[in-house]
Amino acid sequence: MKRQRLEESFFKILMIGSTAIVLGSLLLILSIIVVRGLPALTLDMVTQTPKGGYYLGKEGGILNAIVGSLYLAIGGTVLALLVSLPIAFWLQLYAKRTRFAEVTRLVLDVLWGVPSIVYGAFGFIIMLWMGMRASLLGGIITLAFIELPIMVRGMDEAMAMVPSALKETSYALGATRLETALKVILRQTGPALLTAVLLAFGRGIGDAASVLFTAGYTDRIPDSLLSPAASLPLAVFFQLGTPFPAVQQRAYAAALILTIIVLIISLISRWLSSRLTKHVIR
Repeated sequence: MKRQRLEESFFKILMIGSTAIVLGSLLLILSIIVVRGLPALTLDMVTQTPKGGYYLGKEGGILNAIVGSLYLAIGGTVLALLVSLPIAFWLQLYAKRTRFAEVTRLVLDVLWGVPSIVYGAFGFIIMLWMGMRASLLGGIITLAFIELPIMVRGMDEAMAMVPSALKETSYALGATRLETALKVILRQTGPALLTAVLLAFGRGIGDAASVLFTAGYTDRIPDSLLSPAASLPLAVFFQLGTPFPAVQQRAYAAALILTIIVLIISLISRWLSSRLTKHVIR
């Protein structure tokens, strides 16, 4: 009995310590970004594109990077979603636990862990082969490849949690597999699917290496899919690389803007999840 209490106390302390380390690290990162970035965060930064001499500390803003990041992340997420949802349905309703399905899941897990710079190099090679230049379209397609395994595996695990009795009841009432997927499974896993999409979106909007190769960087707002596009992670990288303290401070402001965007998306996702939870049978 005494040994069991000691083990329980040890693991309780370990859990509390791990939680404290994670929360402390998060608060430290956020405090550094806020303290260093908030003084440089002005209305001009979010409403203007870089002017002449911006990277020397003169006037202008990063509207080009804000708009470019949203274009890239939203476009990549939507494209990945259009491909991921059918794959997840196929894995759960048709392939199930066959050998081919397990190999597919393994491949997706491996793709999840591949560094983004590898995706960027792959996308760059494909663009050269197709005769394309760095563009918004190239960045969107590359980010879709990065987000695809995250979405599929998240959706696959969420759909696996749907009670089998619920699916069997749907089949017993005469529903086809497709109708069961769209009218039963999709409604039951709505909140979890949103979480998978949010995880993929966060990976996409915060990625720098892949879009550096495929989307490029420009001081202008892209006006077509074939125009190059800036992004907030690259704006942070380029501004931190300058020797001017004022520009370096703007890099922290850009990081703060990126954090705020992710926070807003997370809050919207939580609100939508709470609305969809009423359809879930527990």
